[in-house]
Amino acid sequence: MRIIKIVLVLLFMNLQLNAQNPIKILTEKKGVSIRGMSVPSEKVIWASGSKGSVVKSVNGGESFEWMQVKGYETRDFRAIHAWDDKEVLIVAVAAPAVILKTLDGGLNWEKVYENEDTSMFLDAVAFKDDKVGTVIGDPINDTIFLLNTEDKGAHWNKVNGGFWKSKVQEGEAFFASSNSNIVYDFQSTYFVTGGMKSRFWMDGLAMDIPMIQESTSAGANSISISPNMNHIIIAGGDFSIPNEMNNNFVKLDRYKYPNTTEKHLSKSIYFWKVDKKVSKVNGYKSSLVFLNNKLVIACGTSGVDISKNRGKYWEKISNESFHVVQRQPNRKAAFFAGSGGRIGYLSVESSISLNK
Repeated sequence: MRIIKIVLVLLFMNLQLNAQNPIKILTEKKGVSIRGMSVPSEKVIWASGSKGSVVKSVNGGESFEWMQVKGYETRDFRAIHAWDDKEVLIVAVAAPAVILKTLDGGLNWEKVYENEDTSMFLDAVAFKDDKVGTVIGDPINDTIFLLNTEDKGAHWNKVNGGFWKSKVQEGEAFFASSNSNIVYDFQSTYFVTGGMKSRFWMDGLAMDIPMIQESTSAGANSISISPNMNHIIIAGGDFSIPNEMNNNFVKLDRYKYPNTTEKHLSKSIYFWKVDKKVSKVNGYKSSLVFLNNKLVIACGTSGVDISKNRGKYWEKISNESFHVVQRQPNRKAAFFAGSGGRIGYLSVESSISLNK
């Protein structure tokens, strides 16, 4: 009898959560999975995914235009970067790995990079500024594959030197789950790995983090840095166990002075230390983002969660599954994308006011 009561309570909570879902679905496309999203302005939204699909809005999500890139109808564009409503770059992950760019809002696409190596798998793209960007790919011969551009993606060169010669450990790789496992700050490049080994990387130097790992389906999926650049958050989990809550969220705080207790690491990485006073997020999360210096939104197949204190406490706001979340530049809203070509919208005001 007690078990029945518990089940009924959980069902009621689920129904209540679904009824109060603050995320508004703006568009859908049956059979399409969206994992790439870029929001360059308050009005412009771009997203990309399976079946050669690209979608854009130029009016803040009031309407969307769907397109299928000619000649690439079977490809999966899991990574995207948009400068505005006209200039956009998309990345097809593998077989062969391809980067395309448009200057006219998707009417025409130019191939700016191609690699037919069967071991190639491109995971994400990020830009440090208007011109300088990086595409990251799964390790080849135990070395991280990196491409760099200095002309807005018109040309790409493989990065061979410096710290980037660092070797990964066996079974350590990247997840192309949300185009959000690489970020920049004012001086460094950060990314996270998963699989048999999950680590936080800074300019080619790695640090162990308390993230679930030792499985090809587990590890860190997403990384975000706060606007003041003093905090980094990392989300992941095991996508084969979407409701597992152990070791699926990590927060790092920037140090003013080097922490010399970990002598095996370079001094530059001493400036980040794991914050142990955070709580578990509700299940597997493939993407997360800082909306401001305190408010964090995370999404995955387990639903959508928010934290108003950088991960110290989490609140589930929706059971709806999404792959990726991105914020508006003015930080007044967040957009989500996932399976079924769904793109959702959440205002910051509504998320802050939830369950006050």
